[in-house]
Amino acid sequence: MNTSDQQRSILLGQLEARAIALLHECDLGGWTKAAPSLYPHQWSWDSAFIAIGLAHLDTRRAAQELRSLFAAQWATGKVPHIVFNPAVRNYFPDAARWASNLSPAAPTAVQTSGLCQPPVHAIAAHRIGEVARASGGAVAADGHAFLLDFYPRLFAWHRYLATDRDPEQSGLITIYHPWESGTDNAPRWDRALAAAEVGEDLPPYERADLKHVSDPAMRPTAAEYDRYLWFVELLKRVRYDEQAIYATHPFLVKDVFMSAIFVAANTKLLAIAEMVGAPDGERAQIGNWRERGLRGIARQYDDAFGLALDYDVRAGASVRVQTMSGFAPLIAGGLSAERRAALLATWDSSAWLGDARLRWAVPPSTSPDDPAFDAARYWRGPSWPVMNWLFWWALREMGETARAARLRDVSLDQLLSGGLAEYFHPFTGEPLGSLAQSWTASSALDWLRTAG
Repeated sequence: MNTSDQQRSILLGQLEARAIALLHECDLGGWTKAAPSLYPHQWSWDSAFIAIGLAHLDTRRAAQELRSLFAAQWATGKVPHIVFNPAVRNYFPDAARWASNLSPAAPTAVQTSGLCQPPVHAIAAHRIGEVARASGGAVAADGHAFLLDFYPRLFAWHRYLATDRDPEQSGLITIYHPWESGTDNAPRWDRALAAAEVGEDLPPYERADLKHVSDPAMRPTAAEYDRYLWFVELLKRVRYDEQAIYATHPFLVKDVFMSAIFVAANTKLLAIAEMVGAPDGERAQIGNWRERGLRGIARQYDDAFGLALDYDVRAGASVRVQTMSGFAPLIAGGLSAERRAALLATWDSSAWLGDARLRWAVPPSTSPDDPAFDAARYWRGPSWPVMNWLFWWALREMGETARAARLRDVSLDQLLSGGLAEYFHPFTGEPLGSLAQSWTASSALDWLRTAG
């Protein structure tokens, strides 16, 4: 090992130590805060990513991360996007604003939001099982027991998404709010947001998020936030009833990115079902959900963009913007050689990772070629380490190991330079948002503990 390699190895060791320390700092016993101050509650897909990192430290604690989240599962099977920390009093929108208890399906023991987020959980559970099996002995036995116990909750969650969120059986998941996508104010929602009128009776509010960032310009605009909260009011008025939402709600979008994660999660859920000896009928259902999703995503591929596009149900049209969600088919997998080559050509193009202005060759959240690109604003341009992790994982799953290894290495370079930030300016490399983010720490830990 030469001097340069030795120095990098030392720096990576220091990064690993910081990642572990951050996860411990945000650990509240049974669950992990998304960030020390900006995000003081338990977020659904954050916890799934966090569990993947925790698996390398303690598989039982990783399993508990998911168990604590699913303890808030609704009777419908929905996993809420926020489980509120009762000790926090200054977060907005708080549990009272959501009033999820209006729904008879909501849990009574904890307070939650009324939305959901991308279903990364089966991927996380499967990863916990993998790490546990590799450890052998009692740890492996505990890991299997966790999967056996947890599988029914995962199946109920997936059944909810495949039915209530896709009543047309299109293979594409419908979201009711940009916050459900996880990519909150990406340009992919602009048209649907602009088409929605905010009622004059929107209750007044004071944003808490602007108090935790150095520049408010990085966060969603006031007009966007008004609409976010108006949608919450509309969901409350129908008591979060799925059929009523479909009939009346102004924001209904088939989210290709969430749909792709659902396909990938069904692949892992099917593997878990086989491990725990689930009934044949349930295994067949999971396989059908996966195949239906693959077909739905394939229909949304746009040859001109070289990307898959969301579908605005209310407008009856695809959403023609260039965001990283367009690479959703890479996450879903099951691609023909021709479609894989076309997507990877887009990935490498000057509109994406081939843009010479990028500080690191990682995907910006919106293409710099898109008119809506904003290098510093939340989901409209910055690069996100956790998304780097997701695409790295997907590339490995499809056998693109060399490409995945390059993405891992450059992603670690980004973290060595800017720390465990929520997201980064794609051109300057400046760390942005929360400068200490739990899922970034978990991504780093999984990269560092996984060969290749």
